[in-house]
Amino acid sequence: MRYWLFKSEPSTWSWDQQVARGDSGEEWDGVRNYQARNFMREMAVGDLGFFYHSQSEKAVVGIVEVIAEAHPDSTSDDERWDCVDIKAVEPLPTPVTLEQIKAREDLSGMALVKSPRLSVQPVTEAEWQTIRAMGGL
Repeated sequence: MRYWLFKSEPSTWSWDQQVARGDSGEEWDGVRNYQARNFMREMAVGDLGFFYHSQSEKAVVGIVEVIAEAHPDSTSDDERWDCVDIKAVEPLPTPVTLEQIKAREDLSGMALVKSPRLSVQPVTEAEWQTIRAMGGL
């Protein structure tokens, strides 16, 4: 199993909207960055990810699961763009802010810190465990 981080502006697609989709989940569509697309192509069903609210909140707010491997993005006619489907698993009891993440030396190498603009990012197992603990899981 691998771990990931999915970033979304809450005004575009929020954690609450993801939760409302239930077990059917939702396409993580609209990604138009080759590196982010390539990360999605590496994902397997069962991989887990953090759901991150960007812009105003800048916080990890929940955990999602990949429920469908990379397939053509339904929002594009361009065959270069793929996406995965994800479903909400559980919220973090306490959201973990970007400020909190940046304050920790053991998270200084995290993609969220080093490549903050990337909308889909890998997360190491150590980073995964640390942020889960910070969030109360």
